[in-house]
Amino acid sequence: MSTGITLKNKKTAFDSFFLHQGGEGLAAFEKGMEQVSNKLKEVYSDTGQPFIGKTPSEIEKEIAGIMHFSGEGQSIQEVLEEIEGPVLRNSLHISHEKSMAHLHCPPLLPGIIGECIIGTLNQSMDSWDQSTAATYVEEGMVDWLKETVGYPETSDGVFTSGGTQSNYMGLLLARDSFCDKHWGHNVQKQGLPADFQRLRILCSEDAHFTVKKSASQLGLGEQAVITVKTDEHHRMCLNDVQAVLKRLEEDGMLPFALVATCGTTDFGSIDPLPELDSIAEKKGLWFHVDAAFGGGLLLSHSHRDKLENLEKADSMTIDFHKLFYQPVSCGAFMVKDRRHFRFLSHHADYLNPEKDEDEGIVNLVTKSTSTTRRFDALKLYLSLKTVGLETFGKMIDRTMVLASYAAGYLAGLDNIELKNKHPEINTIIFRYQAETEIGIDFNELNRAIQQTLLHEGKGVFAKTSIDGETFLKLTLLNPRTSEEDIHELMDEIEKTAIQLMNGGLARV
Repeated sequence: MSTGITLKNKKTAFDSFFLHQGGEGLAAFEKGMEQVSNKLKEVYSDTGQPFIGKTPSEIEKEIAGIMHFSGEGQSIQEVLEEIEGPVLRNSLHISHEKSMAHLHCPPLLPGIIGECIIGTLNQSMDSWDQSTAATYVEEGMVDWLKETVGYPETSDGVFTSGGTQSNYMGLLLARDSFCDKHWGHNVQKQGLPADFQRLRILCSEDAHFTVKKSASQLGLGEQAVITVKTDEHHRMCLNDVQAVLKRLEEDGMLPFALVATCGTTDFGSIDPLPELDSIAEKKGLWFHVDAAFGGGLLLSHSHRDKLENLEKADSMTIDFHKLFYQPVSCGAFMVKDRRHFRFLSHHADYLNPEKDEDEGIVNLVTKSTSTTRRFDALKLYLSLKTVGLETFGKMIDRTMVLASYAAGYLAGLDNIELKNKHPEINTIIFRYQAETEIGIDFNELNRAIQQTLLHEGKGVFAKTSIDGETFLKLTLLNPRTSEEDIHELMDEIEKTAIQLMNGGLARV
């Protein structure tokens, strides 16, 4: 029986809450995007500092004040007005030229636009029937990365949430590959082998904490990670690698993976990849390179040579939300031999049945530790297409020039102890230390400098610990940051240090 109403024209009470083919949905979307755009433009037009400077307790109290929900709901405009102060203005403005604390980049506008498209399409990258076109865009971006790295045709990759997931995947495949070759043991089916306590992973003492975190999650325990000493440039010491391997062999241990870092968090140091690859090959070790930070140099015009032999890695981590200027989160895991993905592949009848593979249907869940994943490859695609590889390289090289300049400038300042006079990428490690004995703990002073300028909104930079002492860190990812910004920040550090040493330190 016909109702006289076609499904296409049928209206519901929910039409204005969804983007759909109907006029009401399209109008609501257009209005909402315009309101959000206007509010963000309003906030950014009068944001003169990287952080408003409020304390954690002040911001927490303001957020608590907006955590209520009505039965009727509010308009987008009303909610935007409500969150303007507590959320928008209280947030860190990462695109500000004096926001230089962490490996947290200013996002490119194409990436931000990509986020809107990603959220609108809401593709789930696990099965083809949930991410039809998106599947092939991600596969195409993986192919571009393979070519850019210099990986062979046998290689493959998948987009990830970032370095933590990618490093975990590298060590998971390394562990299972070793168990398969050494014992003929299938970890997926049989669990860890009886002798798993003998398995060992080598990395530098400056490697990312996720190496140990991965070992613990893989059932090996942090004790499975053996740290190798670093040299004066904070790169893995080759002599110590050999000594550690010899000691492990004498102790009956089974080293199976060597993790090199291409861009350490503090110093940006790059371990000697050619030599480490040679050692790994001779010893039969899986060679994983954590290039979450340094992988951005793939597009550099002047520093690409620092990644020599990256293409020899059995697997690697690359983050795009660092030197590729993408909104969080966006990363990739790459493996030189795609056959190793079998160690994490599972088939579910409702999602990725084996018959799909027989028919050539691509279900990306077979390459990932995640099921539901976002269409993050689109952000990188849009950015590369609109910005262009030439400009990308210039932006990265600009930050390297600035880092070199900043190191030279800081080296000429009184009361500044500089840890890396020749930065490998674009981080600067330093601390304020008066030349005369003043009876003040310089660890406490430098922490106070960082906290004071953060809460005054005059500069956002990081603090870290080097050999048990507190140091300050500039992470110069923003190609718009100028030499004058460095001058002004260091002037503020000097003034703040003097004020603290003259009596204000106890009040911080």
